Amino acid sequence: MSLKKFIQAETERLGFTLSGAARVEPPLHLSTYEQWIDSGLHAGMGYLATERAMERRANPAVIQPEARSLLVVALPYHSPASIPDSQANEAAGRVAAYAWGDDYHDIIPPRLQELGEALEKHLGRAIRQRPYTDTGPILERDFAQTAGLGWIGKNTCLISPRHGSYFLLGETFVDVEIEPDDPLTTDHCGTCTRCIEACPTGCIRPDRTIDSSRCISYLTIENKGEIPTELREKTGDWVFGCDICQMVCPWNLRFAKPEGDPALAPRPGIPRPVLREELRLTPQEFNRKFKGSPIQRARRRGYLRNVAVALGNQQDTSTVHDLAETLLNEPEPLVRAHAAWALGRINTLLARQTLEKALRQEPDPQVANEIRSALG
Repeated sequence: MSLKKFIQAETERLGFTLSGAARVEPPLHLSTYEQWIDSGLHAGMGYLATERAMERRANPAVIQPEARSLLVVALPYHSPASIPDSQANEAAGRVAAYAWGDDYHDIIPPRLQELGEALEKHLGRAIRQRPYTDTGPILERDFAQTAGLGWIGKNTCLISPRHGSYFLLGETFVDVEIEPDDPLTTDHCGTCTRCIEACPTGCIRPDRTIDSSRCISYLTIENKGEIPTELREKTGDWVFGCDICQMVCPWNLRFAKPEGDPALAPRPGIPRPVLREELRLTPQEFNRKFKGSPIQRARRRGYLRNVAVALGNQQDTSTVHDLAETLLNEPEPLVRAHAAWALGRINTLLARQTLEKALRQEPDPQVANEIRSALG
């Protein structure tokens, strides 16, 4: 069996639906990334712009000098269509589909390590490899396109003409000369602008970049502070991430399979969480429920902040008691502030009475300002 066919067979055995090889050389769209950083569109993700990170993204050979090839793989996850809205509870939130199951950071690297071990047996020698998945300074989508897995769409997602975009990328440097695959250079988005038009916050720019400061995924995950007031209503019921630009993509509507890798199968209560129950999660309960889940990245304070905003957007009067309890007794000021905003949105008599009571006892000046705004 040729080396290329062996790698394809092994990646399929390990659950990767797409795979390809690229040379270890500067990425094609490096200048686009550098301009994106220079424009400040990475928002609060300062780790993307450090000197070390920029150097390694510009020249991936620095990461592993002995590497001769970069293998890129794609692991499919369940699509949002696999859980219809009809199954959602009345006061339920939404979680991005990639985060429904176990954390992919715990799944992809071990499988890439196993791929390397199989490659060692096939070649009859030890190899040097270094696996990544969204964990190192590599322009993953750029190399995935170079390796022929898909093209970078207008929503900045990598889109496969055979599978859509519901998959996670991984890559591993290897000190093995592997014939590179042909890059996918055709833009199959054409004149379609569905993702741009569907984005509630207008974060998708015409040059195929994202204004992170307006992206719901950034606002609910990477953003560690308050969600800007003018964007809260636009986040809808998303409490971790967002799938809107993928849900409207014709390539997903036509070709994406509902079921993904079993390791990413939905955990009970995560795809459509009951918001009033989430709001009551103690630190211990949060850690227990989301152990080994990507949702841990938002931390409890960020997740409950998102839950409060979603409740405010739903304006369900039956949740006023839950939000009132949070505003009066929650130890995290960030959560109290967004609970106050939510109560102001619902604006029942009990909501106003709670806001007035909270204002008299609130020690944090920023939270007190939120309460005043809610009362106003």
